Amino acid sequence: MKAMPRPNSNRSISSFSLLVGSATSLLAILTCAQAKPAGTQVPVSSVMLADAKQTYETVCAACHGLDAHGSERGPNIASRPEVVQKTDAELAQIVANGRTAAGMPAFSAFGAPKISALVAYLRTLEGRGKSQPLPGDPEKGRTLFFGRAKCSDCHTIAGQGGFFASDLTTYSGKLDADELRAKILNPDAGLDPRRGLVRVVLADGTELTGAVRNENNFSIQLQTSDGTFHLLNKADLRFQSYLGASGMPRDYQSALTPAELNDVISFVLRSISDAAQPSAPKPPAGDDN
Repeated sequence: MKAMPRPNSNRSISSFSLLVGSATSLLAILTCAQAKPAGTQVPVSSVMLADAKQTYETVCAACHGLDAHGSERGPNIASRPEVVQKTDAELAQIVANGRTAAGMPAFSAFGAPKISALVAYLRTLEGRGKSQPLPGDPEKGRTLFFGRAKCSDCHTIAGQGGFFASDLTTYSGKLDADELRAKILNPDAGLDPRRGLVRVVLADGTELTGAVRNENNFSIQLQTSDGTFHLLNKADLRFQSYLGASGMPRDYQSALTPAELNDVISFVLRSISDAAQPSAPKPPAGDDN
């Protein structure tokens, strides 16, 4: 009688391994398909926010600074209007995809949860989420800001005012009332001289004092308080000096009463708070509904 052939155990093991491997691959594909794209916004917990702070300080701060106000290697992302006014989803897409032309790499490998947490942490650096008591009447402050105090001659707030000095809508996001009062009453304290006013004397003896908008080894672009821009060749200047002073008036302590100063501060703080509210998602192009 002929003996029956014995089953090939190696072939059975190989078939079983192939089956398990296929199932594992299918599971991985389904898992990836269900994962959120890196630029998608997800809810952020306090633990995730704490981790994002550490990530920002170890990865992002080298270019953007610990306070996100920029450095020689990267721009200010805490108070620049074009950053502050973007939605969280738009910022998440920028982090995920990077901006290669500007030297920013893509961080899509972080994944959606970590990127969402980074965006949330950036919002705290912008000053969002801070509720501050107002020391005065913001409506009276508005009248003073655009009137007798002449703040709007130089400063813009909520899209209104002058362009000689900072846009206060985003400038003071992390200042409280006392800090803002100190900036108003003592504007030169801690000022980097290179960011203050500059005085130049032209070849014909004309003197100009203003804020430097651009400067290199050969030229300087100066904006005077009337808003005029002057592009000057340094070789044609008789004299150039940094004054170590801001363009702010020095008489607010006497020009305004303490109550009026509190009103102006309240208007500025309320305007900052209003501007810092999360942006509504932008409707798709062509959606008229």
